[in-house]
Amino acid sequence: METIQNNEIASMPRIGDIAPDFEAVTTIGKIKLSEFAKDKWIVMFSHPADFTPVCTTEMSGFALRKQEFEALNTALLGLSIDSVHAHLGWVQNVRKNTGVYFDFPIIADLDMKVSKKYGMLQPNESETAAVRAVFYIDPKKKIRLIMYYPLNVGRNMDEILRALEALQTSDEYKVAMPLDWKKGDKVIVSPPKTLNELNARIADDTLEKVDWYLAKKSLN
Repeated sequence: METIQNNEIASMPRIGDIAPDFEAVTTIGKIKLSEFAKDKWIVMFSHPADFTPVCTTEMSGFALRKQEFEALNTALLGLSIDSVHAHLGWVQNVRKNTGVYFDFPIIADLDMKVSKKYGMLQPNESETAAVRAVFYIDPKKKIRLIMYYPLNVGRNMDEILRALEALQTSDEYKVAMPLDWKKGDKVIVSPPKTLNELNARIADDTLEKVDWYLAKKSLN
């Protein structure tokens, strides 16, 4: 199996980068990332291998909650280093045995080109299986958040959705989210940057203030 070179690891995309473009075969046909899911967010996630237990639970989780992602204007895009035939067989196997249908595209990354572009292959974990990566890509195709999990730890679907909603809410209202924020909770307003803003902050009785630099408000 081809060894991953250090320069490929060094070029892993980072938060704020434009998502590296690619063309790939998927379970819904060929796609090009820059043309996929126009004007939508994308949650792209990798799994180590088809027909494996942890991956089956995770992919089922994405499938069962697909409507929640759709309600947040978000398309799902899976990936593993397996053939499209293996993907199709796995999709049908899970549907037959559990009734859960993976009807979102799954990239067949046999040549590992996409996995390498996105740093999904991490040699100290595995050189032949993608780690459990999650990339949040906004409608401008900018990477906004990255999560990595090892092969033996499944992801948390509540957290994946919570983080997506937090990013979208932050964009819409120009605010930040405190620890454990979820929809309906108060958000953090930006701290003052001038003396005039500081004095206005001190005099503002509509905010929940811990101190002048940490203040929250409700969006309701």
